[in-house]
Amino acid sequence: MKKSLNDIDVSGKKVLMRVDFNVPIENGIVKDDTRIKAALPSISYVREHGGRLILISHLGRPKGERRPEYSLHPVAVYLSKLLNTTVSFSSDTIGENPEKMADNLEAGDVLLLENTRFDKREKANDPEFAKSLAKLGDIFVNDAFGTAHRTHASTVGVAEYLPAVSGFLMDKELEALESATKNPEKPVVAIMGGAKVSDKLLVIENLMKFVDTIVIGGGMAFTFLKSKGMKIGNSLLEEDMVETAAKLLETAENKGVKIMLPVDVRLAKSINEPLIAYGAAAVIAADMIPEDTMALDIGPQTQKLITQEIESANTIFWNGPMGVFEKDCYAEGTMAVAEAILKRNCVTIIGGGDSIYALNMTKDKRELTIPANSHIHVSTGGGATFDYLGGKTLPGVKALNDK
Repeated sequence: MKKSLNDIDVSGKKVLMRVDFNVPIENGIVKDDTRIKAALPSISYVREHGGRLILISHLGRPKGERRPEYSLHPVAVYLSKLLNTTVSFSSDTIGENPEKMADNLEAGDVLLLENTRFDKREKANDPEFAKSLAKLGDIFVNDAFGTAHRTHASTVGVAEYLPAVSGFLMDKELEALESATKNPEKPVVAIMGGAKVSDKLLVIENLMKFVDTIVIGGGMAFTFLKSKGMKIGNSLLEEDMVETAAKLLETAENKGVKIMLPVDVRLAKSINEPLIAYGAAAVIAADMIPEDTMALDIGPQTQKLITQEIESANTIFWNGPMGVFEKDCYAEGTMAVAEAILKRNCVTIIGGGDSIYALNMTKDKRELTIPANSHIHVSTGGGATFDYLGGKTLPGVKALNDK
């Protein structure tokens, strides 16, 4: 067991808290605040108990460069509204300016620092960068479950220099995942989407240890279809993963795990050129995709088959969209999955930013809600969630102090 926020005294202390504010931002506007709101219990606890709060986070993949589109300043503005107080913002992550701002905080004040990934030393877990971050606080709280699988300076390195405990969101995530994986109620269905097989390879291998069915959608489905000898047109393909995909299908068969691939798809001429038939995206069988087209979503027959799997499941894991759901005519497959999960309301773990965004979009468009007595856990972690499900040790959790 790891020490938690309520195991320590924060009164008068500078509390350096790693949060996960990696949220979608368009034109300086936060488009989805799920991860921000998830951090509010820990933020409020520190403020109510007289702590002085310094928040650190990454946003996107700026690759060690200062890029304005990845600035956390819009998040500081948004968080100010949520907390009904001014959240100070430092345009620097380390150094004299944030150190002065942190020292000048009063009890209950909040300071947000600029994107940790503007410095390439963050991802390298550079000791000097971690030490500079640690200078800002008296206590380190990691409440960023979504980055707990990363060995970065702000998730692991800083814990070498400060007393380190988990936040309430971290506690909640770990508790939910443990309850879902310790003797899960069968049948267990995992729904995997997203673009690349390489991103999910180890996850899929690990899921085979305890799931009954793995549904594969999104762009990575076409690498699997290609491995079965099907023509996929110009659909997304990882050529170097075709053989690996074939081996995964063979492994699943040997283990008695059902792999479900699309049987029909929605077509486009290109990523920005939909093919419309009868007022909607054209649909064709998954083994008949013309050479000059690409598939950007699963089709209605695939939706029906996936819905049937969801309706019979007692435990569900969902990570990744079924298609290019940001475009209305290719959102139907992802929204069908989200709707079926909401209606089933069995033990469910939903992880990954795109899955969360799609879930919220479905709720808004179809006027659905998560049931009051819900068994659905919307995780703030994508890779962290599924690394945990695969039995991996999360570095960000291991670095925390034991009770």
